[in-house]
Amino acid sequence: MPSVEVDCLMILNDADTEAILRLREAVAPFVSSAQQESSHLALQIEFYQGEFEASVDEFSARVESGSYRNVIYNLDQCGHSHVKRGTINRLVRSKKSVELFLTYAVQSLITFLDQNDPETIRRRLEYLNLRPGALAFTDELMSKNEWLGTAERIVFEHFGESAPFVTPFSINNPDGWRYWFMHFANSYRARQVYNDVLHDNSSEQAHFGRAGLRMLSYDPDHENSSLYLFDAGSREVARQQLPDDIPRLVADGGDTIGMSEFYRSIYNETPAHSDDIHAAIFDNPDLEVLTASGNQRRFPHTISLEDTLCLKKQLSFYLPNVPKGRK
Repeated sequence: MPSVEVDCLMILNDADTEAILRLREAVAPFVSSAQQESSHLALQIEFYQGEFEASVDEFSARVESGSYRNVIYNLDQCGHSHVKRGTINRLVRSKKSVELFLTYAVQSLITFLDQNDPETIRRRLEYLNLRPGALAFTDELMSKNEWLGTAERIVFEHFGESAPFVTPFSINNPDGWRYWFMHFANSYRARQVYNDVLHDNSSEQAHFGRAGLRMLSYDPDHENSSLYLFDAGSREVARQQLPDDIPRLVADGGDTIGMSEFYRSIYNETPAHSDDIHAAIFDNPDLEVLTASGNQRRFPHTISLEDTLCLKKQLSFYLPNVPKGRK
């Protein structure tokens, strides 16, 4: 096969002059090594010094001028106010294939919301049985797993409209869940791959809630939940929930759902690995994947987006929302 030619532009920016000097020193050996090892890589690195929001239009114009098809923004802000939510919306929608990573200090967001809508925040945190004034973000509060689950829902609600697919997982810090490393994407495939990457680097991030579908619907009054660290133990919990969650989703859709719609509907709703999702489908006696011509798929790697995920006509279990006669 012919060699792949890679044309890569990397823009590095920081508000601090000293940080830019250190970046230049750190990047130089990497650039030299990459260019020596491959004649098929065109790597161009540009350095800027300034506030991100003041320069973002220049960065966007530079990306547009190069006709780059795939764009990744990594916005590692200190705190919460250096990147506006409207800027995230605009960058994510600037091209079809865009992914954006954002470091976010959640306590600043909660403080902001508490000042502007204290009643909503009070209701959200009510089940934690906090004493008055406990929103001062003491180590006692910030280290609670239950606090992580509540903060995760608040973060998702705040940023949920910034992109079609948003991951609201915290950086794993049991001594205080203070920072989120968020991922924004236009396609379910990007979110699917990102979930799998998190499992390959388990314990780097954390989720508190359900492991199957409906990951943010954890109800402390009706179910137990645990910390999902994208490790082997977490995957086992997902494998226990997915065989029940997926058929119920299909039943809610009228017993059938297109595979493209299925993927789009679940990937803001699950931390699960794609292999576990596919296993829950193909190992389930009540589910089948059919091709456009009505043939049954046998293996996950053969799935097409034009396929249909269906409940079988003869079910081996009972779903409360399945029509009568479909037991």
